[in-house]
Amino acid sequence: MEFFHTSLAGLINFALYFACSLVLVVIFKFIYSAITPHDEWQLVKQQNVSAAIGFVGAQIGFALALGSAISNSTHILDFLLWGVIALIAQLLAFAVVRFLFLPQVSERITNNEISAGIILGGISVAVGILNAACLTY
Repeated sequence: MEFFHTSLAGLINFALYFACSLVLVVIFKFIYSAITPHDEWQLVKQQNVSAAIGFVGAQIGFALALGSAISNSTHILDFLLWGVIALIAQLLAFAVVRFLFLPQVSERITNNEISAGIILGGISVAVGILNAACLTY
């Protein structure tokens, strides 16, 4: 019985961090969708593979950073602070792609050009990996 008590001692913290993570992922989805000129969800519903690749890359990149923030945080407020910072970094990744590397990225994604979705998704994951590494403090 003590084994279960010891093993489940962290269940409340798990639930709290997991719930906060899911909330942050949903917030990220809405903010990311709001700042992109193209409507990811509408495009995905229309079978636009490029939009799906770009959006999933952004979500994975953000989740990687959140995972690092969880692993390295000292308490829930510390995690939430760094989660917001990770969110901002991922949004900046889109801005870098849009304004520096591929200015017509939104139009190309709307036109279902797979290469644009791959570039956006790939850079988003790369930024997420760097973001996660920088969150190890």
